[in-house]
Amino acid sequence: MVNLPIEYSSKPVTPFGGMSLMKRFIDQTGIREKLNQVELPAPGSNRGYDPKQIVESFWLSIWTGASRYVHCDWLRNDEVLQSIFGWDSMPSQSTYSRFFGKFSQKLNTELFPDLQHWFFDQLNTGSLTIDFDSTVITRYGNQEGSAKGYNPNKRGRNSHHPLMAFVSQTRMVANAWLRPGNTADSSSCRAFMQETFKEALKDKKVGLVRADSGFYTEDIMSYLDEEKLNYIMAVRMYPNVKSEVWGLKDWISLTKGIELNEMTFKHENGKLRRYILVKKKVDLRPSATGKQLFEDEPGYRYSCYVTNLDLPLDQIWNMYNSRADCENRIKELKQDFGLENFCLQDFWATEASFRFIMIAYNLMSLFRHFALSHHKRATLSTLKSYCFALGAWTVNHANKKVLKISLPAKRRPWLDGIFLNVKDTSPPFNYSIE
Repeated sequence: MVNLPIEYSSKPVTPFGGMSLMKRFIDQTGIREKLNQVELPAPGSNRGYDPKQIVESFWLSIWTGASRYVHCDWLRNDEVLQSIFGWDSMPSQSTYSRFFGKFSQKLNTELFPDLQHWFFDQLNTGSLTIDFDSTVITRYGNQEGSAKGYNPNKRGRNSHHPLMAFVSQTRMVANAWLRPGNTADSSSCRAFMQETFKEALKDKKVGLVRADSGFYTEDIMSYLDEEKLNYIMAVRMYPNVKSEVWGLKDWISLTKGIELNEMTFKHENGKLRRYILVKKKVDLRPSATGKQLFEDEPGYRYSCYVTNLDLPLDQIWNMYNSRADCENRIKELKQDFGLENFCLQDFWATEASFRFIMIAYNLMSLFRHFALSHHKRATLSTLKSYCFALGAWTVNHANKKVLKISLPAKRRPWLDGIFLNVKDTSPPFNYSIE
């Protein structure tokens, strides 16, 4: 086997010529103008970077594969990519650290709900289904707020325990808070819901709220009742709930190995509510979720949901099951957007980068829906190989800088079509739900 000879060239080339699509798409969204209106931390000197560029450079670093602050330095040598975005240079790792280090609890509370409200105000979506969930982010140090708590994957490790709210129809993040790792599941949940509904989504109609069992408290259910919001929530199998379930008779067979039932029950001296039970036979449904509740019934797993909807049992269960898609969103955020690795010593600095990652995720979701029509399939890792990882360089033609993208002739109409989609896309984004 003959090896090709090696030579070097100083010609500036980028492996991410397709990012010119995202640059033009960002132009269309108007988010730069919104960043101009909010109180971003100012640079410490006249030579400092514009805060808008720091934020946009951070997003660009994530979209091109960075999962740590040190990775953001990679793009500092990419002159072509900087030309695409109209920059003379890009921030260093220390610039990002100093910038996010200026964020505080007060600034985060004022800035991010406003940004999220502006973002969703650009979307015509109709009635929304909001999914509330929490996750665990393992930390490998003693960063502020990292503590030992429930961590199923890395037992005994320090972690953060964020709350997240997803819009089911658009597969976007409505709101997100970072919490210390030793925070109880239900801690701050009501305040988080209030910020989500009253600020981030204050001009949107919420048709349904779905939540995991970490939100199952009388306080939260009472709040949703007061706000007249429809909800389906997974129930923790406390002993008093198990006792009621054990006494149920007349189970309804839905399909082979699955039975349904319902009951009315008071949680923590609250009001009577409707509870839906799902009973799964393990040998017929070996992958069935749920918990084994009774030693006398080792072959069954149970799931329980509380709701204020007056709908058939199977419909309630099916409506809750589609909530599982938010687990895919969390997985993508961790694997493709560096959610677990952008961490600083200061808690509020880490939360600021955490919440900016959510906006980067929403922008990419918007792009893949309107520019690519890939609402349900394309993850960021797919998009990078699909349309962003295109070799490119710049040339001067007739006293004008031109971006040359390396692409076979038969694929050029495809890319031209995406550029045309971007050009024809502007707020308000009419989000048609399939």
